[in-house]
Amino acid sequence: MDFFKFFSGEHSGFSLKKELKNILGFKPGNISLYKTALTHRSIREGADENNERLEYLGDAVLSALIADYLFKRYPYKEEGFLTEMRSKMVNRQQLNDIAVRMGLKKVTLYNKMDGSLKASQIFGNTLEALVGAIYLDHGYKKAARWVQECIIIPYMFMDDLENLEINHKNKLYGWANKNGKLLEFETLNEKLENGRRLFTVAAMIDGRNIAEGKAYNKKDASQIAAQVAVDKLGIVNSDSIGEEKEERK
Repeated sequence: MDFFKFFSGEHSGFSLKKELKNILGFKPGNISLYKTALTHRSIREGADENNERLEYLGDAVLSALIADYLFKRYPYKEEGFLTEMRSKMVNRQQLNDIAVRMGLKKVTLYNKMDGSLKASQIFGNTLEALVGAIYLDHGYKKAARWVQECIIIPYMFMDDLENLEINHKNKLYGWANKNGKLLEFETLNEKLENGRRLFTVAAMIDGRNIAEGKAYNKKDASQIAAQVAVDKLGIVNSDSIGEEKEERK
């Protein structure tokens, strides 16, 4: 199906509603909200035309809903555990993977000629924008039910997440400390792309470029570089996770 038809002429109403109903599990009300939620900045620059504002709202709503879910699921766990679990559930890679599995990549309107976007995590951002649209369209209770039934239960396996280590920089720092290596993250390039700054960051071990990552902020770019480095080096675990020198950027 040509998704561009959704946004033009006779196909802009029925086809989009039908496709959204398949993804959401219910019939959307205010269709313009969902059109905006599915439109990336690379296609529409106007603040009222792309999904960045809805992403901002959806991020806050989703974070609150996840916090509420965890608070009730783990009545005897401390704040640190709950905070870490929430980070594992709403981190960019996790949400992007879920969005792709849900089929949002197929219906997100973005500049497909931009190679960096294809490998980016904009689909997780679309998922957050969709949560924002559902919240505005149907209210908090409906959004809460949808997040639990369509995101948490089918895609977030809590027992696995409890044992998941998601901070690849920490893992890489732990490995470097254990093996007497010097690990640094170096910004190799910074350029404007589609009106935003795109950073290329390298994971440097003893001055050697091991892996690179690209993202629209340095923190995400360094995490991607660290993940590539961890995979390349075959690092499974580290006994020195608590000794990391995590950068706060």
